Amino acid sequence: MYTIAAFYQFARLPEYAAYRAPLLAEARAHGLCGSILLAAEGMNGTVAGTRVGIDAILALLRTLPGCAGLEHKESVSVEPPFLRMKVRLKNEIVTMGIDVDAQEGAGTYVEPKEWNALICDPDVVVIDARNAYEVEVGSFQGAIDPKTESFGELPGWLDQMARSSNKKKVAMYCTGGIRCEKATAYAMGLGFDEVYHLKGGILKYLEEVAPQDSKWNGECYVFDRRVTVGHGVSPGSYIACNACGKPVSPANVGHPDFEPGVSCASCNSDYNEDDRRRFRERQAQSERDGKQGAG
Repeated sequence: MYTIAAFYQFARLPEYAAYRAPLLAEARAHGLCGSILLAAEGMNGTVAGTRVGIDAILALLRTLPGCAGLEHKESVSVEPPFLRMKVRLKNEIVTMGIDVDAQEGAGTYVEPKEWNALICDPDVVVIDARNAYEVEVGSFQGAIDPKTESFGELPGWLDQMARSSNKKKVAMYCTGGIRCEKATAYAMGLGFDEVYHLKGGILKYLEEVAPQDSKWNGECYVFDRRVTVGHGVSPGSYIACNACGKPVSPANVGHPDFEPGVSCASCNSDYNEDDRRRFRERQAQSERDGKQGAG
């Protein structure tokens, strides 16, 4: 059983590059898999492994400047959710493409158990800060889907909303909370009256709010081999298309455009026959490797 820890922290880390080697060494010493992103604005990561290993890497992360209060969310998996361990240096820990000080200017946190009351307020505009393919898997009742293909498109959408709306109360949410830290900071600068975001994101909500009390519909897409999770952060029912990486529902596994390792209904038209031939060879090799490993 693998313990999975997801975390992020906006903090001023001008010497962030110096932390890469010791973090990678500690993670490898404990056999962890996953990824940690480091930037001058902070850290963002998801790692998996033993209880001892997770505790060790979190303890080391909390020694970084401004990160003593680092919070994390946990779940479990019977399979390793990542293939290897990576610690990467980035310009941003979540790419928005705009200089926003999320540490100083983000919106007001709302605890998961208080979220239902907020999003049921008719004066509140609820915005899903994730990408369109994530929203298709699941969302909160009544939320607006900006239909973005990347997080970098969201500022432009918010610009348009600010020009056309009467600056109502805004409540945003995302998978783990990190995108909303930046998105709400940006929205605050646009002059919205009140800006809120779900603390800990969807994952924390699914962990703390009972299914019978939930306003969440569907499953939540996650960026690892589990693909999706449900209430209690238990493994979901989707698989990933190995061609485009998009989630494929149980119903769409039967779609004529779905071929394991080759294409799905979302990407079938994006590839030519040469691409599909190459993907089929890759899939066949993967299956051969799996059989050899099992034997």
